[in-house]
Amino acid sequence: MNEEFTNRMLVVVEVTTARPDRPAYHAKVQVLNSRVAADAETAGWAVTRIAAADVSQSELLRRTADADALVIVGGEDITPRFYGGSTGYEGETAHFATADEGQLLLVQRALALGTPLLGICRGLQIINVALGGTLVQHIDDGIHKNIDVPIDQILSTHDVRLAADSTLASSLGRIDISVQSAHHQIVDRLGAGLVAAAHAPDGLIEALEHESAPITGVQWHPEAPESPADQLALLLAGLAAQHDARVLTESLAA
Repeated sequence: MNEEFTNRMLVVVEVTTARPDRPAYHAKVQVLNSRVAADAETAGWAVTRIAAADVSQSELLRRTADADALVIVGGEDITPRFYGGSTGYEGETAHFATADEGQLLLVQRALALGTPLLGICRGLQIINVALGGTLVQHIDDGIHKNIDVPIDQILSTHDVRLAADSTLASSLGRIDISVQSAHHQIVDRLGAGLVAAAHAPDGLIEALEHESAPITGVQWHPEAPESPADQLALLLAGLAAQHDARVLTESLAA
């Protein structure tokens, strides 16, 4: 354990702890979410996991109020009404409107307070929608996820190019990376203050950052078992660096 990180509190915010109608999908999501929590604990974070669909919005905000950093992880499509979309689109999944609304509020509060936040897959889309952005509701090109395969084979491997001047490039130490992804929705219009930080070979946005706040979203899954071994650790270290910068700024201003 890295003692430098001890006592820093990281909250991993997921969608739900139960999907009885979709056991295979739920098992896959839990593998990914558990990896985020486990790697953060290995790095020395004190980790709390909260499922936004399982608590009220006020409870979610209360239990995350003292977090030093947040990670919003993957899951189902965001309810379309939150970004002006319609239901009935191709590939539509189940929706958890309570979780959506709670997570949107978390992003807005993180922006207001300067709390470091990382969004993974759905988490990136939550960031974008929370700040007024929109989504393309369905893509089906075979690059961003494997099509017509069992859930255990759905993650697709592809290249991503990071913006050279991005915080992500600084955190990961390079601009060309390989990622694992499994998504059928993408950023359309960027939310207020957000900039594209990475693109896939087809030109679609694969990461975003806020221009002034410590908020980052990646559309891929750094926590996937087949992802490069250091990718998640470097992103978590980036959160720690953002936390340290926030603390230093606040201490200098006091």
